[in-house]
Amino acid sequence: MQNLKVTLIQSDLAWENREANLRNFEEKIAAAGRETDIIILPEMFSTGFSMKPEEFAEPEGAATVEWMRAQAQKSGAAVTGSIMVEDGGSFYNRLLFVEPGGRVSFYDKRHLFSMGGEDNHFAAGKNDVIISYKGVNIKFLICYDLRFPVWAKNNYRNDRYEYDVLLIVANWPAVRSRVWKTLLSARAIENQAYVVGVNRIGNDGNGLPHSGNSNVVDPKGIPVLDDVANEEFIKTVSLDIAGLYEFRDKFTVGPDWDIFDIKKEITAEKSGDKYSDRKSQSAYDG
Repeated sequence: MQNLKVTLIQSDLAWENREANLRNFEEKIAAAGRETDIIILPEMFSTGFSMKPEEFAEPEGAATVEWMRAQAQKSGAAVTGSIMVEDGGSFYNRLLFVEPGGRVSFYDKRHLFSMGGEDNHFAAGKNDVIISYKGVNIKFLICYDLRFPVWAKNNYRNDRYEYDVLLIVANWPAVRSRVWKTLLSARAIENQAYVVGVNRIGNDGNGLPHSGNSNVVDPKGIPVLDDVANEEFIKTVSLDIAGLYEFRDKFTVGPDWDIFDIKKEITAEKSGDKYSDRKSQSAYDG
């Protein structure tokens, strides 16, 4: 089992300015180099956590998706982050996972931040999504989802763990940075998985500050990177997947987990890849 290299891009965002944000991230992706497997951008990386989907949401397969395809092809790595998308007459905070070959998976944010009015503008996602990339199973969350351990739950079925890496993109406010860091570690411990969390820095259009504190947490709950707040960075971490499997074999919590499924509004059916001719699993805080 080979290691999986992930690149975290912690950055400020230009408020509701798609062109400026895409220019910024294009430069940062180029600076990251080609020695990585996945490049991770924050939640709503093209606009910031705006509540104006009527103005800024893009139809399926529009400009930002094509931009992500181009970046993935040039970098040789999958590129992921969330944007506003219009789909079937509804708006979604949608994480896109775009592979160098053009395949696109997506995950729609399940838990909308009602205290910020997100539920007044966006529809909640219904599908729990896990994809396989380079032999590693990856589950997606977006920001506020991190607070809900049942939704983040790993399962042990047929002598296998459902996922190896929990990947979270966020616009998590600085005032709750300790909660962010604590929950990243908690989700890693309780799910015996790597957790990768990428958050923005800087003030948004409402004057709300964000401190970043992006990090990778190992399955024992230990942060891999030195904590960096309020600074932009590009950091690549190699996830020891073989070591993860060895740890699970020695500390066998998974077989003792309670097995349960979320039934409310969740369907087992996965929609097809709406962004290319190739078939894909549908992938789904402000």
